[in-house]
Amino acid sequence: MNIRRTIKTRRAMTAVAITTGLVLTVAGCGGGGGDSDDKSEKGASSPATAKGNEGDEKKDEDSQAPAADEVLAEVKGEESITLTVSSAVRDEGGFVTISGKVTNGGSRFWAAANWRGEERELNKNGSSVAGANLIDNTGKKKYLVLRDTEGRCLCTNFTGGVKPGQTTDWYAQFPAPPEGTSKVAFQVGAMPPASIELSEGE
Repeated sequence: MNIRRTIKTRRAMTAVAITTGLVLTVAGCGGGGGDSDDKSEKGASSPATAKGNEGDEKKDEDSQAPAADEVLAEVKGEESITLTVSSAVRDEGGFVTISGKVTNGGSRFWAAANWRGEERELNKNGSSVAGANLIDNTGKKKYLVLRDTEGRCLCTNFTGGVKPGQTTDWYAQFPAPPEGTSKVAFQVGAMPPASIELSEGE
């Protein structure tokens, strides 16, 4: 009788132990599933975050992209040359600085030989914009490029000329027209006059 009770008691304890083990195993699986869900959720959010960062970087790149040069005037003329004026600023020192770009659209090398002007003093300037002038039609005055005491112009010297297909920057400084004059014409060599509006320097 005691033996039977002992066997029954052992069987009951064994069943309880097995049941407890199964419960713990199921709970453990459930916990693991929760972790995988968390990981999958984190994984799913990562690409979105990365995409957001890429978008921010693209916006930054766009905001840092240099703005295109302003074009005040553009003329085409001799030897397939295109002259662009992008800035015409009146400075406090009593002079005007005109600047822009020259593009050689032809198939031959361009030396800007007749842009240096016909004055003997300007022959020292070689390939340059020394022969350019500003024309104030209202005041009926012509302003020549400023030069130093040795006859060197305050302007661009196209050292080595301009090759076919090449674009290069240029500038020239002139005495400033009267304060009331805002519109002038820039002309050099055999190029057509380029009408431009002067702006005030900072």
